[in-house]
Amino acid sequence: MAPSYTPGIGPHGPTGSPGFGAPTDGGLDPDIIENGGLVGKAGAILDDGVEIADKELVIEALKTVYDPEIPVDIYELGLIYKLDIAEKGNTRIEMTLTAPGCPVAGILPQQVADAAASVDGIGEVEVFLVWDPAWDMEKMSEDAKLALGMF
Repeated sequence: MAPSYTPGIGPHGPTGSPGFGAPTDGGLDPDIIENGGLVGKAGAILDDGVEIADKELVIEALKTVYDPEIPVDIYELGLIYKLDIAEKGNTRIEMTLTAPGCPVAGILPQQVADAAASVDGIGEVEVFLVWDPAWDMEKMSEDAKLALGMF
């Protein structure tokens, strides 16, 4: 299969992954790559009385995490599908990747968990990899498209 090209992102190899062009599992269990599941954990249960963080603070923390192949943070790239903060600050994040064979599949979700857990008022964080709906460029913010020269 010949590589394809996405403007502003670059060549995609046989897996659809930008840049590398070789199939890879990114270090994750093949079942997780195929079906999704829990891929990152961080943080600890909060003490009673600790004020729970605002969702916007977590989003700002997530904006510090970048896919090393794309110069746009993972939030603006549209990889974060769901962010729920429950009682005690426990947080569930559902995210996807630009392609199932993404070379950073084994590290990016843990970076997301660590970033969310770094926010004061956030307890235990669990990051789940999901594939439905599949990521496409329409999920990127206008800022991301602008940064990648797609306008």
